[in-house]
Amino acid sequence: MQRILVVDDAEVNREILREILKDIYIVEAAADGEQALELLREYNRDTAALLLDLNMPKKNGFSVIEEMRRKGWLKRIPVLVISGEGTAEIENQCFELGVLDFIHKPFEASVVKNRVRNTVDLFAYKNHLEQQVERQTETLKKQDRIIQMQAEKLKEAEPFRELMMQYRCAIMEVETKLKVLNEEFSRAYNRNPLEAIKSRLKTPESIYEKLERKGYPVTVASIREHLNDVAGIRVICSFPDDIYRLADLLERQDDIGLLGKKDYIRFPKANGYRSLHLIISIPIFLSNEKIYMRVEVQLRTIAMDFWASLEHKLKYKRNVEDAEEIVGQLKACADSIEILDYQMQELRNKIDRSLG
Repeated sequence: MQRILVVDDAEVNREILREILKDIYIVEAAADGEQALELLREYNRDTAALLLDLNMPKKNGFSVIEEMRRKGWLKRIPVLVISGEGTAEIENQCFELGVLDFIHKPFEASVVKNRVRNTVDLFAYKNHLEQQVERQTETLKKQDRIIQMQAEKLKEAEPFRELMMQYRCAIMEVETKLKVLNEEFSRAYNRNPLEAIKSRLKTPESIYEKLERKGYPVTVASIREHLNDVAGIRVICSFPDDIYRLADLLERQDDIGLLGKKDYIRFPKANGYRSLHLIISIPIFLSNEKIYMRVEVQLRTIAMDFWASLEHKLKYKRNVEDAEEIVGQLKACADSIEILDYQMQELRNKIDRSLG
């Protein structure tokens, strides 16, 4: 049986509560705050709940709660206040201090039992979940430390640095091709389809984590064979049709091989994400050899890119308040962006037709 501590300066209240709870719990009793703290010092590790009167001689209930907070006992022991005609202001003050519930006078046996049982069970469940979260957090920290250590070893390896240099060269080759196409397009149509080009190399930590997650060996050969997104280029276009036109022109380059294509514009992800993804193979020319490298190219409009940046923050931020509501709002925004992109494209077409 679990132990309950009843603290009230009125003996009759202590005895009534003892009688109600004695078949379920071991009931200890104290007549004032000082006695309560003495019992808590002895039994704080195996006390399931504290039923506490506020108005007592020597040391009142608020002082007991404050002492429990100072000693860290509130984290282990739920407090239910024994209340007479308490005002809303007093009850709010108690809740702010960490009180979980109230037992009102006159006592109704079934209500007292249910309130105490529910509080004890919910508090135990809450502590269990918090302990699980702490264990999971510690496990994640250990995994992060392992990944960091392995990534540092990977980063220091000469073959890895050589591979990263090759990916950087591949990015420069693709960027050059895109800039040339943009110049040609600008001369032919008197406007630029490209708004911006952004590039990035995957970090050693991210490379190591992805290989581990997919069950591949952490080697340079494995990176080259199994990862398509080590080198990434994001192409920001003005309008949706510019995306497809530019992608088509890029695919037609005779030294580029198309290894994969995912159209999340015509077929958006469930959360609203829209972008055109290409995995291409492109040669780089080193001093003594030609090597084909893989590059991931993502093509988006300005609005798609703005949406994806915000969604990325939500995805990788922990403990975001109202996360589900934000996800729903982001989906609605994605739908609005799709409509807006094509409306703007149609307005551009009308302007072009009016200018002959």
